[in-house]
Amino acid sequence: MPLLKRVAETDRPALTFMLDGAPVTALAGDTLLTAVLTHGERLRRSEFSGAPRAGFCMMGACQDCWMQLEDGTRVRACSTFVREGMRVRTQTGVPS
Repeated sequence: MPLLKRVAETDRPALTFMLDGAPVTALAGDTLLTAVLTHGERLRRSEFSGAPRAGFCMMGACQDCWMQLEDGTRVRACSTFVREGMRVRTQTGVPS
């Protein structure tokens, strides 16, 4: 079940991006954090404990929302805007 439910600004253009190899939609102007949490209950799992993470400070200061682009570049989900065709993956090498 998604952690967030969109209740406003639903008339913005839709974008499609890839999340862990699956196509998902977002709206123009969404951050990765918003886009991912409107589709699922977590953003990623902690690379240290494997615990679910969903962002914390929401302004790029806490290091809790790191995700990876397909090329391995790390980005903060709370301050990175979704682009059409973007390919994002949750962090790998996470403890089980």
